[in-house]
Amino acid sequence: MSVRAKKHLGQHFLTDETIAEKIADSLSFNGYKHVLEIGPGMGMLTKYLLKKDTKIHVIEIDPESVDFLKANYLNLADRVYEKDFLKYDITEIFNDESFAIIGNFPYNISTQIVFKTLELRDQIPEFSGMFQKEVAARICSKEGSKVYGILSVLTQAFYDAEYLFTVPPIVFNPPPKIDSGVLRLKRKEDFSLSVDEKLFFRVVKTAFQQRRKTLRNSLKTFNLSDNLKANVIFDKRPEQLSVDSFLELTQLIENDDKD
Repeated sequence: MSVRAKKHLGQHFLTDETIAEKIADSLSFNGYKHVLEIGPGMGMLTKYLLKKDTKIHVIEIDPESVDFLKANYLNLADRVYEKDFLKYDITEIFNDESFAIIGNFPYNISTQIVFKTLELRDQIPEFSGMFQKEVAARICSKEGSKVYGILSVLTQAFYDAEYLFTVPPIVFNPPPKIDSGVLRLKRKEDFSLSVDEKLFFRVVKTAFQQRRKTLRNSLKTFNLSDNLKANVIFDKRPEQLSVDSFLELTQLIENDDKD
């Protein structure tokens, strides 16, 4: 019995044992007792995770894959959850315990998985997985890069991001039309923000919506004082600002005296 890859779920099953083992080895397995694999499919990565000294849980939206996993990984059967990770309240599994995330993520929801991880960052000290190569590169890119953007800044505000290796289309069934990239996120020791979180997210998102403009122009909706707009930071474009500079910018906006 095997599972048919479903286009609407963005399924591309990994067929290379070496790469599966390499992805499983990308987590440190330190500082948490649980690992959640998202979208395990037929369990190519799962079987290497089960060799680790940790408790593996898998979440899978495809009923056919769920049946396959329960039939073929009997020691995992009670930890296979037929749920949509993006909509599921994960505290039903872990309560307030820490857990790592890993997976060969469907391209169509991979960025949403990262945003949900950021929401759950108090519980997720480590994360690794496979993305479309350009998305993985964007998440890990630094200021000054053309692909540096919202996803880069928001992720790196809380996590150290590292691009690990590239995976060619040939090792998947069916093969995607593009390369994939595996990355690892390790939560920073101090991952609290020095500014209001909602304001920080708003500043970053607004700035990059018009990435070719200087911040003086792209942040007009904030109704900043003339005094603040005179600051040299507003001469820059968003891609020139590091994560720390964005935090600094948010602090300036927070303290802006508009009177």
